[in-house]
Amino acid sequence: MNNRDNRTLWKGACHCGAVQFTVRLTDGMNTARRCSCSYCSMRGAVAVSANLDDIEIISGQDILSLYQFNTGTAKHHFCSRCGIYTHHQRRSNPHQYGVNVACLDGVSPLDFAVVPVYDGQNHPKDSQAPTPATIGQLRFEPGKGQPKPRY
Repeated sequence: MNNRDNRTLWKGACHCGAVQFTVRLTDGMNTARRCSCSYCSMRGAVAVSANLDDIEIISGQDILSLYQFNTGTAKHHFCSRCGIYTHHQRRSNPHQYGVNVACLDGVSPLDFAVVPVYDGQNHPKDSQAPTPATIGQLRFEPGKGQPKPRY
């Protein structure tokens, strides 16, 4: 679906389907990234960007759980039933959410040939750097007979 500003309206859900949402991304799949902070390293998700007012929880708001650590600025939301991380309010830009691409209908982390990894261990809010530094990239190279990444 598209809205008047030509951004796609994506449907998303957690694994069990209890949390369902719609979202319009700031720049489609072009903002895909990973983070190296202690939490994101363990979580392992690929996230894309959305403005705070561009996500709507359709169902399951009451079962979304919140996790915060360190400064408490970032707000990580996950389904309390199946445990899947759906989105988080960013510390680097509190006016944006990072949205788990694996929760978006028809999207997989394996759809990305290259995903930049940002340095969450040396966060720009701690060092006063203007933007997070890229420390590397994750690459997906499909095996023989497997589809090539879409993004």
